[in-house]
Amino acid sequence: MSVQDFIKKSILENEIFQQTFSWENFVIILISLGAALLMGLFVSFIYSKFFRGVVYSRTFSITLVGMTVMTCMVTIAISSNIVISLGMIGALSIVRYRTAIKEPMDLLYLFWAITSGITVGAKMYPLAGTAAIIMVLTLFIFNRRAVSGQVYIVVIHYIGEYTGDMVRRAMGNVKFRIKSKTIRKDAAEMAIEVFSKGDNLAFVDRIRMVENVQDVTLVQYDGEYHG
Repeated sequence: MSVQDFIKKSILENEIFQQTFSWENFVIILISLGAALLMGLFVSFIYSKFFRGVVYSRTFSITLVGMTVMTCMVTIAISSNIVISLGMIGALSIVRYRTAIKEPMDLLYLFWAITSGITVGAKMYPLAGTAAIIMVLTLFIFNRRAVSGQVYIVVIHYIGEYTGDMVRRAMGNVKFRIKSKTIRKDAAEMAIEVFSKGDNLAFVDRIRMVENVQDVTLVQYDGEYHG
């Protein structure tokens, strides 16, 4: 088959040019978009349940649903005809997305929504369902490990030359690491990263009782911890 015959068969003789409307095709498209909507709602639900950031973004949760449905629509469109696929590629190539993704886990959910839309649009429903089950199990396992302990940043203001050593001894058996220390004449500021299992915050009271300690600030830290 020559290139000219291939283009003629792919474009001019395609069903989309010969068929104006078909209830069968309409039902298939409706089922695919409905399945994409359900998958998007599922991804959004998992995002809300396993979210561990500082501020929950409702708009990002809605974006996950819309992204799944829109990706499914694009997949259905480009799989029906070569002309539409080439036009879609050209249209999407000129779009620039400048929204920064600050949370690495958001990229996981975003990519999950996109790939779910592609698989559902390609009518690979078992693949989309199996991948969703594996994703939930993976998130559950790692989330269960993460909640076994908590990371805090303790900021301490004190005076005196040897007070810093007394603060370190007051930490006891708690796992900690000094992140920064600023000295201004007689006063000093120390920032300590502390890993505490459960809600055991007794070390804060021990630090507060150290002589020459002026104040203690405890901040929960949701970033990655490398211990």
